[in-house]
Amino acid sequence: MAAPLVDDCDQANPRVLTEIRRLAGALGNARRIQASFLANPEKRTLIWLAERTPGWVSSDHLTLLGFVGQILVGVFYALSRWNKYYVLAAIGGLAVNWLGDSLDGTLARVRQRQRPRYGFYVDHMVDSVGAVAMMSGLGLSGYMHAWIAIGLLVTFLALSIQSYLAAYSLGEFRLSFWSFGPTELRLLLAVGNLALLRWPVVLHGRYRLFDIGGILGFIGMSLMLVCFTAKNAHRLYCEERIG
Repeated sequence: MAAPLVDDCDQANPRVLTEIRRLAGALGNARRIQASFLANPEKRTLIWLAERTPGWVSSDHLTLLGFVGQILVGVFYALSRWNKYYVLAAIGGLAVNWLGDSLDGTLARVRQRQRPRYGFYVDHMVDSVGAVAMMSGLGLSGYMHAWIAIGLLVTFLALSIQSYLAAYSLGEFRLSFWSFGPTELRLLLAVGNLALLRWPVVLHGRYRLFDIGGILGFIGMSLMLVCFTAKNAHRLYCEERIG
């Protein structure tokens, strides 16, 4: 259905299809905005690692490694329902996920073997599926209420969609919000896992630690979603005024 509709638009206005194709090509080359707390030292570390990565290791291998790490995090969370020490294994999964997910793009840039549109599409589809696995594991762990895990997943995916639409509409792909990016979130989760072993419930045993953390995360991501959606919508409105 998409092609006939686009062709109809092109017949009505020959510039429409040209603009659509231009935007589609620009999507993979959108300006990356990374302003998190750890952005600078992380960038130096990733370049150092990329320069020393064996030649037989490709960006696709690292993407797969990151995906496997995130799936393992979900599995280990689910298993922690029967043995709490699996949350320590989940920290290892987070480390593997960071290595693969963060290094794949850096390796491609260092080696000058970039495939912007392919990398953009595959990387973020993998991230989305991995997020479903991780939040499913949390919901099954018994340390977080299932509805809180679902709420976190929905807000994460909505925030991701907002970023992808901004990359398409504005040519800017934001990797961090309010100085927090994926690396900071992984570190917070790892610290939470360690705290979970000592304090699975808090406030006189009335509330689960991860329930409180999950609610705070849900509120924070919801605020980010509302603020950045309003900001980007206002910017686009101003740039495309009619009359």
